[in-house]
Amino acid sequence: MRHMPTLERLPASDTAISDDFGLSVIEGLSRTPKTLPCRYFYDARGSSLFEEITQLPEYYPTRTEIGILEACASEIVAGFSTGDVLLEFGSGSSIKTEILLDRVADRVVYVPLDVSEAALADAAARLVDRYPALEIRPIVADFSKLVTLPEEFANSRITGFFPGSTIGNLSPKEAVGLLSNFRKVLGQSGRLIIGVDLKKDPSVLIRAYNDAAGVTADFNLNLLVRINRELGGTFDPEAFRHKALYNPRAGRIEMHLVTDCAQDIIACGRPFHFAPGESIHTENSYKYTVREFRDLAESAGWKANRVWTDAEKQFSVHELI
Repeated sequence: MRHMPTLERLPASDTAISDDFGLSVIEGLSRTPKTLPCRYFYDARGSSLFEEITQLPEYYPTRTEIGILEACASEIVAGFSTGDVLLEFGSGSSIKTEILLDRVADRVVYVPLDVSEAALADAAARLVDRYPALEIRPIVADFSKLVTLPEEFANSRITGFFPGSTIGNLSPKEAVGLLSNFRKVLGQSGRLIIGVDLKKDPSVLIRAYNDAAGVTADFNLNLLVRINRELGGTFDPEAFRHKALYNPRAGRIEMHLVTDCAQDIIACGRPFHFAPGESIHTENSYKYTVREFRDLAESAGWKANRVWTDAEKQFSVHELI
């Protein structure tokens, strides 16, 4: 019988997530226009709703990226040697990673890195059964901050994996900062495999973030439910509506929660006023051309190497070295 891997907690993850949540809500709702960070979408209900979103016919990114990874996995993993490290930033369920592990589980060390201990434990339990020869070293940490890996990996050749186009949730300036941090974590001999959504017909994008079944709307509104539950909020979610739009100048999808009436609410013990028509900006999802993202990566200290796309050029997977 195999033993479950031990979760390792890095110093960078010491700040309590609930404290961060409250401070972020106070800061965001005090701004003009009001904002809330999209990273707080993912409580248990939010994570479940997002899984539903990935299965919707309008939402192309997940199935398209999986198709690219399945078609190109052999090329992606061809350079792995015994003892190399596969480090996934924000690993979550590690489902997409299995496409790579199917080919290299017998010779790599897999290091899933995530803020959620529960997600890491669940993923490790599944992977231990599926890949008996795989060494798994889960780490509890926030990938958005610069982390220092355990000393034992100091001389390892590390490949970072960052699927899902999560990079698109950051502004280009923030994306450069995160990619620069990844460069430091992975080292000069490291490489990064990263998923990036591509620019396309805005109508395709708007449908993907405003599905007919209303699941994305529920996902967006659930953020208010979470504030009510965890931070003593008095939001009436039914008084807000989901709005998704494409901002062509910025090259991004924006998600908002809009109120059509004046409201006064409490969150974290503080009052906030909403005027009729006022919105909370909850998420950005930047889209790039292949050239735009390669230029972005190179400005962060990477060299853009191979890139894989689907036949319709909807999504891309980049190799940075």
